[in-house]
Amino acid sequence: MSTREADRISAAEETLNTLFDISQLLNTGLDKETLATCVGLIESGVNPEALAAVIQELKRESAVTKTSRTTNGR
Repeated sequence: MSTREADRISAAEETLNTLFDISQLLNTGLDKETLATCVGLIESGVNPEALAAVIQELKRESAVTKTSRTTNGR
């Protein structure tokens, strides 16, 4: 691996760590892997607002499912 490539990887890791710290401060509930996936999608051209809406909807559905399972004793 060249020094240039190593520097690029190091910078990307540092950026992801900073984004993760911000994510934690904002209580997003996203783990590092999910956050990295979101960043990759946005870098690929996905609309960030649309992605945020999808994530919020998935969290809502997950909460409803968890509540339903708890209520039904499963």
